[in-house]
Amino acid sequence: MKKNRKRTKAYKVILTVLLSVFVLMQFITPQRNLSPVPAGQVFVDSFKVDAKVNAILSVSCYDCHSNNTQYPWYTNVQPLGWFMADHITEGKEKLNFDDLPNYSPRRINSKFSQIIEQIEKGKMPLSSYTWMHSGARLNKEEQQLLINYFDKHLNIK
Repeated sequence: MKKNRKRTKAYKVILTVLLSVFVLMQFITPQRNLSPVPAGQVFVDSFKVDAKVNAILSVSCYDCHSNNTQYPWYTNVQPLGWFMADHITEGKEKLNFDDLPNYSPRRINSKFSQIIEQIEKGKMPLSSYTWMHSGARLNKEEQQLLINYFDKHLNIK
């Protein structure tokens, strides 16, 4: 009987500590990726992106590859917010549509080639993103539309 009481008390202490840590984690929030300029707007204006292509990019790419992310409710719960912030940081390091117009023609061509390759291999958008954002999945038609757009703009001088 005494052994069960000790075990129960130990479980309560462990649960209280875990709950306290979880509550404290909620006060440590990552910085938000928010800009007054709409996501992709500079890219759209600089590269004459048509409405269809921009709609696909808006749903499937800009959250992680621009300076303006649309945050779902669950990013207010840590550690989910940290996880998303890390994805955004990594995504922007690899490609930031808002910075593309400032790149050299050679670098733009390289980025466009990489975009085509990632789409063709089905690596983008990430499955960890599309799991929670099913509308971000690219169907074959959308993939081909994006591939055609970026292929058409390769060899920028």
